Amino acid sequence: MVRKRKSTPTIHDVAKAAGVSLMTVSRAMRGVDGVSERRRAEILRIAQKMNYTPNSAARSLAVTNADLIGISIPNLFNDVFADIILAMRRTFQRAGFSTVIDTTDFSHDAEEAFVERLLTWRPSAVILTGTDHSERTIQMLKSTRVPTLETWDHTADPIDLSVGMDHASAGMVAAEYVRDLGYKRPAFVCAAKGKDTRAEKRLEGLRAVFHDSVIPVGRSDDASAFEQGFNGCKQVLDAHAPDVILFLNDHYAYGGMMACQEAGLRIPEDIGIVGFNNLGLARVMRQTMTTVSTPRREMGAVGAQHLLARINGVAAPRSHCLPARMIPGATTILQDTDQ
Repeated sequence: MVRKRKSTPTIHDVAKAAGVSLMTVSRAMRGVDGVSERRRAEILRIAQKMNYTPNSAARSLAVTNADLIGISIPNLFNDVFADIILAMRRTFQRAGFSTVIDTTDFSHDAEEAFVERLLTWRPSAVILTGTDHSERTIQMLKSTRVPTLETWDHTADPIDLSVGMDHASAGMVAAEYVRDLGYKRPAFVCAAKGKDTRAEKRLEGLRAVFHDSVIPVGRSDDASAFEQGFNGCKQVLDAHAPDVILFLNDHYAYGGMMACQEAGLRIPEDIGIVGFNNLGLARVMRQTMTTVSTPRREMGAVGAQHLLARINGVAAPRSHCLPARMIPGATTILQDTDQ
């Protein structure tokens, strides 16, 4: 007996199972307007259950975007990601590529949904923030072989390409600097545990130098970065007696400085303050902030260049790590070691 080969499910099969038109399935797969979120979710559930992938009829209905590059970032209100994207877009525009940007709020599920939707548009490339993704996101990108860049964080074993920085090393750079100034009781005000893996790597770097003496305080509220820094600093000061406080970023650090002033503490005589990223804010303050400079523009430009090479079939380094460096400021001071 000759067995019939099981046919690959088509967009027609999905449409029939969902009780909708081919165009509705196509719209749901592409994530475009015209389909309610409830209907879209149901169609995607049916397609996944049938092991359907939009590589035949549905893909022919989709718009081919040979000059499109999709970029996923945590949020739009962070100078760090703005600097990286600005450098990237300049490079891409000169090469004739357009970009589409989506935000995840640090959610693996949101990133996965964006990648799944993006791949139905057949983009030239995908850019992800960080190196921590869902297993399904990784498998989708590896199986489709779309050129993929992971940036801001760094890994020696990327999905495809990595251009970023080692955040644990950056934490060590800051820790060694304040240790050499004579500080002994550091605290770290950051995002809540599980929210931002880069912050957790910096904490690892701090602890590599100061061991268990680092006091971590994570903020998880929806307040602005300035408020989270302010509230986190107050929390540290109420419960501990640090001689220096390191912050997730310069915005947090500025909020922390306001909390120290409210508590009647002089900076740097009574307490040291260290930011992160060397944003414009840190450079224009009357009391310049001690901070860590991160190579955001270079990261964006180099990442874009490597990705364009990959798109054009030219070999590019799979993994490229850029260094962070310390920027001394007026918010830290050499400690009196005789005391």
